[in-house]
Amino acid sequence: MTDATQGPEAFGALQDREPPKAPRSQWKDVWDQFKRHKGALFGGGFLVFITLAVLLGPFLWQVDATQIDIRNKDFRPIYVALWDGSAKVGWNKPLGSDQLGRDILAQLIAGGRASMAVGWAAMVLALLIGTTVGVLAGYFRKLDFWLMRFTDLVLSLPILPILLVAVTLFRQPLNQAFGPEGGMFILIVSVVGLTSWMQTARIVRGDILALKEREFILAARSIGTTPAKIIRRHLLPNVVSPIMVSATLGLATAIITESALSFLGVGFPSDFPTWGKLLADAVQRMEQYPERVVLPGILISLTVLGVNYLGDGLRDALDPRIRGR
Repeated sequence: MTDATQGPEAFGALQDREPPKAPRSQWKDVWDQFKRHKGALFGGGFLVFITLAVLLGPFLWQVDATQIDIRNKDFRPIYVALWDGSAKVGWNKPLGSDQLGRDILAQLIAGGRASMAVGWAAMVLALLIGTTVGVLAGYFRKLDFWLMRFTDLVLSLPILPILLVAVTLFRQPLNQAFGPEGGMFILIVSVVGLTSWMQTARIVRGDILALKEREFILAARSIGTTPAKIIRRHLLPNVVSPIMVSATLGLATAIITESALSFLGVGFPSDFPTWGKLLADAVQRMEQYPERVVLPGILISLTVLGVNYLGDGLRDALDPRIRGR
């Protein structure tokens, strides 16, 4: 009798008096690790800032970047007046104007819009190609050898000469079909994307090779799951982390490549501003007007640096081996 009456009380004493805590979110752990990386916070913040600036800038600063105004040419930035009282400055040209009177602030905004658009589009194209090649090579053993040898072949090619030859060969047909700006945009995005997917393919292939021998993949095969469903439902969600890191690096590479092509004069038309084109136009008079080289150079450098920091932060945050430290 005593044992029967004390049984429920003893059992209740063993129960937890506090309500069970909700399981910790994996993405909250990722965010906690990411915000510890000060460089990644700076990189992500600057990337968001520069993207919003080039998108909303034309609505806030309604000046045509290609408008020629000879009477207001060779203005210096406003801040130059702090140490040079005789400098030609004006609030209507806060960052100055070039030798044709075109507003530099408007050119920086328009150039950033073109450079960022090329960067994002080329990054997406490279990710699609690299992920597809990496998944096929990692999962299907018969395709692995040929796809990886093709990847090694593309990696061994000199990229810059190929870019120059491709632009020279396909510029006129694309310009006739889509116009000067549209044709060059398609050409540059295609060329940059088709020459920058190889690292993504290698990274994805390595992860797929490790994942396809795991127990949950073997279990899915044993119940007759098709390869397409295994790839879509089990493999791709587990390689999102390296793909995201590769995306940030691909964005930086695409921006630099587009700037290099524009600097060499084989990018967009001469009257279409990009950051690389602004650098090329300013080189001849850089001793007289150094800000014309410094401003686009700083924007290119900070954007690429911010993207690289963002990639480092994402890599650390998404790696479970580092996240717990």
